[in-house]
Amino acid sequence: MEGAMTNSFDSISSYSDAIRAGNAHPSELVGACCSLIKEKDSRLGAFQEVFLDDALKAAEAADRSIDAGHRIGPFHGLPFALKDIVEVENKITTAGSPLRKDHVSTATAIIASRLISSGGILIGKTKTVEFAYGGWGTNEHMGTPWNPWDATEHRAPGGSSSGSAVAVAAGLAGCAVGTDTGGSVRLPSAWCGLVGLKVTEGLLPTGGIVPLSHTFDTPGPMTRSVRDTALMFETLLGRSPSAIDYDRDQTVGLWGQLVKGVQGVRLAVLDDTERRWADQAMLDLYDKSLDLLSNLGAHIEVVRLPIGFDDLKGASGTIMSAEGYYHHGPWYEDADRLCDSAVRPRILAGKGISSQSYINAMQQRIQDQIAFQASLQSFDALVTPTTMTSAVIVETINQSETPAHFTRAANYLGMCGLTLPMGLTDEGLPGGLQVMAPAYCESKVLQIGAAFEEVAPVLGAPSS
Repeated sequence: MEGAMTNSFDSISSYSDAIRAGNAHPSELVGACCSLIKEKDSRLGAFQEVFLDDALKAAEAADRSIDAGHRIGPFHGLPFALKDIVEVENKITTAGSPLRKDHVSTATAIIASRLISSGGILIGKTKTVEFAYGGWGTNEHMGTPWNPWDATEHRAPGGSSSGSAVAVAAGLAGCAVGTDTGGSVRLPSAWCGLVGLKVTEGLLPTGGIVPLSHTFDTPGPMTRSVRDTALMFETLLGRSPSAIDYDRDQTVGLWGQLVKGVQGVRLAVLDDTERRWADQAMLDLYDKSLDLLSNLGAHIEVVRLPIGFDDLKGASGTIMSAEGYYHHGPWYEDADRLCDSAVRPRILAGKGISSQSYINAMQQRIQDQIAFQASLQSFDALVTPTTMTSAVIVETINQSETPAHFTRAANYLGMCGLTLPMGLTDEGLPGGLQVMAPAYCESKVLQIGAAFEEVAPVLGAPSS
């Protein structure tokens, strides 16, 4: 039809508006995604399983329903992907493990049901680090997706929501669900040039999601823009589609927050002690981003944090390992079982953590949260680079280390966090800007992100 949008790199919120106006149909976008999957995914390896025939049938049904005046809401007809730890009834959920390659789910996760009942079209399940335990995005048995920002070198996609990030960045899906236990939405989003939201723990239900650490696990949206993230976030919350439509139309609620800008917003930023963890390429992008925020009217102030990010990373690791072993230890006790050699020591490390040590860590977490809240009480958010470096070449990875230096803090401290692109390095690789705020302040990080996105460099599409 005249004026139809067929580019799968278009924002899903813009595409939703075009569908509503009668200028586009779901089958066009879903068809474009399916074509790109057939063309590119044999190389990129983003998907564990695709449901192309089902997706196309659902898109055609959405066409007919919307044309007949039965549009559900703004998510109706939009193609999305699910990280393959999210259960869907009668579909296999491997959780990235060959030990679960035949595991057929008997029920659908709550967040997946919310997306589907809002008219979303599931296009496939995406690859993940085994049991979601790893920040690099590698998986030695099920395959490591190829970061699409480098056509010649196999660079890390980030993890553990590796396939979700690659699928959205390469245009194979309009948006995707990831999960974040220590950065697993934010790390791959940053390395693949996306927006990713780590929500407050408990805000989104984890029922039907294979656990890693029940204390830290949070599902979240991975998209190409802040407004896309807001649309997916409100849908994941289970808000009425008509209510989301109303708020978008009237620019109220979260949608009113997105246009407030950052005039007078107080942002805490890293001091030299913390800056030294990031390489120069990330610091250059970070400093340019802070200048942009300052020019928009934000107040920028260097802070000395009460606890360093490296210490927070270690404290979070104790809880994560203990709970990871609780959930998955038996799989890894048998040395003959086909487990990922990088994940096995992370899981088995939890075996040696006593109940007293675990409880001490949980109690210390409360004290650390209080100390952090006190140090940041005069600020609206803490802004950092999302990662220490841009995406590294896979063969250079040291699996005994983690790229989650700046991200684990949000999970441990009970904060919410947003990553969004702050530009490209001289190598043409994305860098992510992380905005962290207290629990239940998702609207604030999205407000800051929306203002920054208006003036930030536009990345465009990746090379592969």
